[in-house]
Amino acid sequence: MERIDFETALVEVAKLPMVKIDRELFLRKELRNHYSKEVVDLAILHSPAYAGIKTTDIDRIAKNCIIAETRRVTIISAATGIPGGLAMIGTVSVDIMQYLGHLLRILQELIYLYGWQDLNLNESELDEETKNILTLFIGVMFGISGAVKAINGIASLAANQIAKKLPQKALTKGTIYPIVKKTSQMIGAKMTKEIFANGVSKAVPVVGAVVSGSITFASFKPMAERLRRYLASCEMADTSYYEMTRNEEFTDVDIDTITNDIDDKESK
Repeated sequence: MERIDFETALVEVAKLPMVKIDRELFLRKELRNHYSKEVVDLAILHSPAYAGIKTTDIDRIAKNCIIAETRRVTIISAATGIPGGLAMIGTVSVDIMQYLGHLLRILQELIYLYGWQDLNLNESELDEETKNILTLFIGVMFGISGAVKAINGIASLAANQIAKKLPQKALTKGTIYPIVKKTSQMIGAKMTKEIFANGVSKAVPVVGAVVSGSITFASFKPMAERLRRYLASCEMADTSYYEMTRNEEFTDVDIDTITNDIDDKESK
Protein backbone atom coordinates (compact mmCIF):
# COMPACT_ATOMS: atom_id res chain seq x y z
CA MET A 1 0.00 0.00 0.00
CA GLU A 2 1.34 3.44 -0.93
CA ARG A 3 2.01 5.85 1.91
CA ILE A 4 -0.93 8.13 2.60
CA ASP A 5 -0.42 11.76 1.58
CA PHE A 6 -1.65 13.19 4.87
CA GLU A 7 -1.73 16.79 3.71
CA THR A 8 -3.99 15.93 0.75
CA ALA A 9 -6.24 13.78 2.93
CA LEU A 10 -6.52 16.52 5.55
CA VAL A 11 -7.56 19.14 3.00
CA GLU A 12 -10.21 16.84 1.48
CA VAL A 13 -11.64 15.58 4.76
CA ALA A 14 -11.85 19.07 6.29
CA LYS A 15 -14.36 19.99 3.56
CA LEU A 16 -16.85 17.30 4.55
CA PRO A 17 -20.16 18.14 6.23
CA MET A 18 -20.35 16.98 9.86
CA VAL A 19 -16.58 17.33 10.35
CA LYS A 20 -16.63 20.96 11.44
CA ILE A 21 -17.58 21.60 15.07
CA ASP A 22 -19.19 24.98 15.70
CA ARG A 23 -17.30 26.21 18.75
CA GLU A 24 -20.06 28.40 20.18
CA LEU A 25 -22.82 25.82 19.72
CA PHE A 26 -20.64 23.05 21.11
CA LEU A 27 -19.54 24.92 24.23
CA ARG A 28 -23.06 26.15 24.92
CA LYS A 29 -24.45 22.63 24.61
CA GLU A 30 -21.82 21.10 26.90
CA LEU A 31 -21.83 23.84 29.55
CA ARG A 32 -25.38 25.16 29.76
CA ASN A 33 -26.69 22.43 32.07
CA HIS A 34 -23.89 22.96 34.58
CA TYR A 35 -23.22 26.70 34.67
CA SER A 36 -25.09 29.99 34.59
CA LYS A 37 -25.68 31.80 31.32
CA GLU A 38 -23.18 34.46 32.36
CA VAL A 39 -20.43 31.87 32.90
CA VAL A 40 -21.24 30.10 29.63
CA ASP A 41 -21.19 33.38 27.69
CA LEU A 42 -17.82 34.28 29.20
CA ALA A 43 -16.46 30.82 28.36
CA ILE A 44 -17.51 31.30 24.75
CA LEU A 45 -16.13 34.83 24.56
CA HIS A 46 -12.75 33.84 26.05
CA SER A 47 -12.38 30.27 27.31
CA PRO A 48 -13.87 27.94 29.95
CA ALA A 49 -10.83 28.44 32.20
CA TYR A 50 -11.07 32.22 31.85
CA ALA A 51 -14.73 31.92 32.94
CA GLY A 52 -13.59 30.13 36.10
CA ILE A 53 -14.48 26.58 35.10
CA LYS A 54 -12.02 24.19 36.75
CA THR A 55 -9.92 21.75 34.78
CA THR A 56 -11.42 18.82 36.70
CA ASP A 57 -14.87 19.80 35.43
CA ILE A 58 -13.62 20.18 31.87
CA ASP A 59 -11.90 16.79 32.17
CA ARG A 60 -15.22 15.15 32.97
CA ILE A 61 -16.95 16.75 29.98
CA ALA A 62 -14.00 15.96 27.69
CA LYS A 63 -13.95 12.29 28.67
CA ASN A 64 -17.65 12.00 27.88
CA CYS A 65 -17.03 13.57 24.47
CA ILE A 66 -14.24 11.08 23.80
CA ILE A 67 -16.49 8.16 24.72
CA ALA A 68 -19.27 9.43 22.45
CA GLU A 69 -16.98 10.08 19.48
CA THR A 70 -15.17 6.76 19.94
CA ARG A 71 -18.50 4.96 19.88
CA ARG A 72 -19.46 6.73 16.64
CA VAL A 73 -16.21 6.06 14.81
CA THR A 74 -16.13 2.42 15.93
CA ILE A 75 -19.63 1.75 14.63
CA ILE A 76 -18.93 3.58 11.39
CA SER A 77 -15.62 1.77 10.94
CA ALA A 78 -17.38 -1.57 11.20
CA ALA A 79 -19.88 -0.45 8.58
CA THR A 80 -17.23 1.28 6.43
CA GLY A 81 -19.02 4.62 6.59
CA ILE A 82 -17.80 8.22 6.91
CA PRO A 83 -19.02 11.43 8.64
CA GLY A 84 -22.07 12.71 6.80
CA GLY A 85 -22.61 9.44 4.93
CA LEU A 86 -20.67 10.56 1.87
CA ALA A 87 -18.69 8.45 -0.59
CA MET A 88 -14.97 8.87 -1.18
CA ILE A 89 -13.61 11.99 -2.81
CA GLY A 90 -10.80 11.78 -5.37
CA THR A 91 -8.03 9.46 -4.24
CA VAL A 92 -8.85 9.63 -0.53
CA SER A 93 -10.33 6.30 0.55
CA VAL A 94 -13.41 5.80 2.70
CA ASP A 95 -11.31 4.32 5.51
CA ILE A 96 -9.03 7.33 5.62
CA MET A 97 -11.91 9.78 5.45
CA GLN A 98 -13.99 8.25 8.22
CA TYR A 99 -10.99 7.84 10.52
CA LEU A 100 -9.48 11.27 9.95
CA GLY A 101 -12.90 12.90 9.95
CA HIS A 102 -13.60 11.72 13.48
CA LEU A 103 -10.09 12.64 14.60
CA LEU A 104 -10.82 16.18 13.46
CA ARG A 105 -14.16 16.20 15.28
CA ILE A 106 -12.80 15.12 18.65
CA LEU A 107 -9.74 17.34 18.18
CA GLN A 108 -11.95 20.41 17.80
CA GLU A 109 -14.14 19.46 20.75
CA LEU A 110 -11.14 18.99 23.02
CA ILE A 111 -9.24 22.12 22.10
CA TYR A 112 -12.37 24.25 22.49
CA LEU A 113 -13.01 22.83 25.94
CA TYR A 114 -9.43 23.51 27.00
CA GLY A 115 -9.22 27.10 25.82
CA TRP A 116 -8.44 27.38 22.11
CA GLN A 117 -10.42 29.56 19.75
CA ASP A 118 -12.39 28.59 16.62
CA LEU A 119 -10.25 26.97 13.91
CA ASN A 120 -12.49 28.34 11.16
CA LEU A 121 -12.94 25.11 9.24
CA ASN A 122 -15.17 25.53 6.22
CA GLU A 123 -16.29 23.41 3.30
CA SER A 124 -14.69 25.51 0.58
CA GLU A 125 -11.02 25.59 1.49
CA LEU A 126 -8.55 25.04 4.31
CA ASP A 127 -6.18 27.96 4.82
CA GLU A 128 -2.50 27.31 5.49
CA GLU A 129 -2.58 28.38 9.14
CA THR A 130 -5.51 26.14 10.02
CA LYS A 131 -3.99 23.22 8.13
CA ASN A 132 -0.73 23.62 10.04
CA ILE A 133 -2.33 23.81 13.49
CA LEU A 134 -4.51 20.77 12.72
CA THR A 135 -1.41 18.87 11.61
CA LEU A 136 0.39 19.66 14.86
CA PHE A 137 -2.57 18.69 17.03
CA ILE A 138 -2.96 15.40 15.18
CA GLY A 139 0.77 14.95 15.64
CA VAL A 140 0.21 15.26 19.39
CA MET A 141 -2.49 12.58 19.13
CA PHE A 142 0.01 10.28 17.41
CA GLY A 143 2.62 10.99 20.08
CA ILE A 144 5.06 12.86 17.83
CA SER A 145 7.35 14.78 20.19
CA GLY A 146 8.25 17.50 17.70
CA ALA A 147 4.55 18.36 17.35
CA VAL A 148 4.18 18.53 21.13
CA LYS A 149 7.06 21.00 21.44
CA ALA A 150 5.71 23.14 18.61
CA ILE A 151 2.27 23.29 20.20
CA ASN A 152 3.91 24.19 23.52
CA GLY A 153 5.36 27.29 21.91
CA ILE A 154 2.12 28.22 20.17
CA ALA A 155 0.13 27.62 23.38
CA SER A 156 2.41 30.00 25.26
CA LEU A 157 1.75 32.65 22.65
CA ALA A 158 -2.00 32.01 22.63
CA ALA A 159 -2.25 32.10 26.42
CA ASN A 160 -0.26 35.32 26.48
CA GLN A 161 -2.91 36.87 24.27
CA ILE A 162 -5.76 35.29 26.26
CA ALA A 163 -6.39 32.84 23.44
CA LYS A 164 -7.18 35.41 20.79
CA LYS A 165 -6.79 34.43 17.14
CA LEU A 166 -3.32 33.02 16.63
CA PRO A 167 -1.00 35.24 14.59
CA GLN A 168 -0.46 33.77 11.14
CA LYS A 169 3.30 34.17 11.27
CA ALA A 170 3.53 31.71 14.14
CA LEU A 171 2.22 28.92 11.95
CA THR A 172 3.80 29.63 8.59
CA LYS A 173 7.33 30.86 9.29
CA GLY A 174 10.35 30.39 11.51
CA THR A 175 10.93 27.20 13.48
CA ILE A 176 7.31 26.00 13.39
CA TYR A 177 6.82 25.43 9.67
CA PRO A 178 9.58 22.80 9.16
CA ILE A 179 8.16 20.85 12.11
CA VAL A 180 4.70 20.95 10.54
CA LYS A 181 6.07 19.42 7.33
CA LYS A 182 8.01 16.74 9.23
CA THR A 183 4.97 15.96 11.37
CA SER A 184 2.77 15.64 8.28
CA GLN A 185 5.12 13.04 6.79
CA MET A 186 5.23 11.04 10.02
CA ILE A 187 1.44 11.08 10.38
CA GLY A 188 1.11 9.81 6.80
CA ALA A 189 3.38 6.87 7.60
CA LYS A 190 1.52 6.05 10.83
CA MET A 191 -1.91 6.33 9.19
CA THR A 192 -0.81 4.13 6.30
CA LYS A 193 0.00 1.39 8.80
CA GLU A 194 -3.28 1.88 10.67
CA ILE A 195 -5.52 1.96 7.59
CA PHE A 196 -3.70 -1.00 6.04
CA ALA A 197 -4.46 -3.08 9.16
CA ASN A 198 -8.10 -2.05 8.90
CA GLY A 199 -8.23 -2.90 5.20
CA VAL A 200 -6.84 -6.38 5.75
CA SER A 201 -9.29 -7.05 8.56
CA LYS A 202 -12.25 -6.24 6.30
CA ALA A 203 -11.28 -8.94 3.83
CA VAL A 204 -13.30 -11.43 5.89
CA PRO A 205 -17.05 -10.63 5.84
CA VAL A 206 -18.79 -10.13 9.22
CA VAL A 207 -15.71 -11.14 11.19
CA GLY A 208 -13.76 -8.45 9.35
CA ALA A 209 -16.25 -5.78 10.37
CA VAL A 210 -15.90 -6.71 14.04
CA VAL A 211 -12.11 -6.76 13.83
CA SER A 212 -12.06 -3.45 11.99
CA GLY A 213 -14.22 -1.83 14.64
CA SER A 214 -12.00 -3.26 17.36
CA ILE A 215 -8.83 -1.91 15.73
CA THR A 216 -10.38 1.53 15.40
CA PHE A 217 -11.56 1.50 19.03
CA ALA A 218 -8.14 0.40 20.25
CA SER A 219 -6.36 3.23 18.44
CA PHE A 220 -8.85 6.11 18.43
CA LYS A 221 -9.61 6.41 22.14
CA PRO A 222 -5.96 6.37 23.33
CA MET A 223 -5.10 9.02 20.75
CA ALA A 224 -7.95 11.25 21.92
CA GLU A 225 -6.94 10.67 25.54
CA ARG A 226 -3.34 11.60 24.75
CA LEU A 227 -4.51 14.95 23.37
CA ARG A 228 -6.88 15.50 26.29
CA ARG A 229 -4.15 14.93 28.87
CA TYR A 230 -1.81 17.24 27.03
CA LEU A 231 -4.39 20.03 26.76
CA ALA A 232 -5.34 19.66 30.42
CA SER A 233 -1.69 20.22 31.39
CA CYS A 234 -1.41 23.54 29.51
CA GLU A 235 -1.72 26.84 31.33
CA MET A 236 -4.55 27.82 28.99
CA ALA A 237 -6.74 25.29 30.83
CA ASP A 238 -5.76 26.53 34.29
CA THR A 239 -8.14 28.99 35.98
CA SER A 240 -5.34 30.24 38.24
CA TYR A 241 -3.41 31.48 35.21
CA TYR A 242 -6.22 33.85 34.28
CA GLU A 243 -6.76 34.91 37.88
CA MET A 244 -3.13 36.07 37.99
CA THR A 245 -3.07 37.70 34.57
CA ARG A 246 -6.61 39.05 34.13
CA ASN A 247 -5.58 42.66 34.67
CA GLU A 248 -2.15 42.53 33.08
CA GLU A 249 -1.10 44.09 29.81
CA PHE A 250 -0.03 41.49 27.25
CA THR A 251 2.68 42.11 24.71
CA ASP A 252 3.54 40.34 21.50
CA VAL A 253 5.77 37.32 21.87
CA ASP A 254 8.22 36.11 19.26
CA ILE A 255 7.25 32.54 18.40
CA ASP A 256 10.82 31.79 17.34
CA THR A 257 12.08 32.83 20.76
CA ILE A 258 9.57 30.58 22.48
CA THR A 259 10.43 27.56 20.37
CA ASN A 260 14.17 28.01 19.83
CA ASP A 261 14.91 24.90 21.84
CA ILE A 262 12.93 22.60 19.57
CA ASP A 263 15.08 19.74 18.33
CA ASP A 264 13.56 18.28 15.21
CA LYS A 265 15.51 15.08 15.70
CA GLU A 266 13.32 14.24 18.68
CA SER A 267 10.34 13.84 16.37
CA LYS A 268 11.96 10.89 14.61
